[in-house]
Amino acid sequence: MDKMDIDSSSLSGEEISSEDSKTGQFSEDEEALIATMYRLIGERWALIAGRVPGRTAEEIEKYWTSRYSSSE
Repeated sequence: MDKMDIDSSSLSGEEISSEDSKTGQFSEDEEALIATMYRLIGERWALIAGRVPGRTAEEIEKYWTSRYSSSE
């Protein structure tokens, strides 16, 4: 039984690690959702983040400003 508990723990750790990997690049679906939400509600990053699983408002704002900020 102890071995099964250890195996379960390691699987949970792997799942958590894969969720933590969300801090990388944004998928096309995430980009499209962020763009749509931005057009609808503007710079309300916390609300947008609530619709993008695994992303924080700060990550989304940083992504948006680095990608779409115009330096005019």
